[in-house]
Amino acid sequence: MAAAPPEIALDIQGLRKHFGGIKAVDGCTFQVPKGKISGLIGPNGSGKTTTFNLLTGVLQADGGAVYYRGENLAGLRPHEIFRRGISRTFQITRIYREMTVFENMLSASSLAIPEREARRRAEALLEFVTLARLRGEYGGNLSYGQQKLLEFARALMTDPDVILLDEPAAGVNRTLLQGLLEHIHRLQEEEGKTILIVEHDMSVIMNHCEKVFVMDYGEKIAEGPPHEIQRNEQVIEAYFGRK
Repeated sequence: MAAAPPEIALDIQGLRKHFGGIKAVDGCTFQVPKGKISGLIGPNGSGKTTTFNLLTGVLQADGGAVYYRGENLAGLRPHEIFRRGISRTFQITRIYREMTVFENMLSASSLAIPEREARRRAEALLEFVTLARLRGEYGGNLSYGQQKLLEFARALMTDPDVILLDEPAAGVNRTLLQGLLEHIHRLQEEEGKTILIVEHDMSVIMNHCEKVFVMDYGEKIAEGPPHEIQRNEQVIEAYFGRK
């Protein structure tokens, strides 16, 4: 296969995942633009989270490929993909509840990073997401929104090039969500990070993503800028059914 253009960060080709007779992801193909904020949406059960899990090695694909920097990531384990510069958050936070906020941050540092540098980066990221004052608090004592911010900050510990965010708005109050969205834009605008968001909150997708991919029944049915997606009849039908 020819290499993806340099403006493409992730090149997903014919991705498939079946669970028994259920085709969760069925030949899904799309290209995530480099250095942009993109969204992945679709009705419940359309295959969004399964696709995220395939992109990050949490699940192994039954077919297809995921190209990143010319390498096919399909078949690699999560830690191998993580070390290549792709990080993620989860729909339900996976912080360590019995570790402090600062210890949670250090838990994500790579062995290749000296301890002094890891601690410096953890401090800087906690400042970045306004959690520095809670550095000594146990993760389980944080509000759910604060846990989301912690998981987001932890995902940045190894300075990834690609960040996948799974339902960042879920369960987060509007004030904390606004702060999180501001952080996401700063990463994209100031550091050129590639960000892909799975989200049910359409205001987040339509107001903050430059490109949107839409899935239904495991397939990509549409892609384009938000204003086009909002008018796309196939997308409207997927969400609301036929008239």
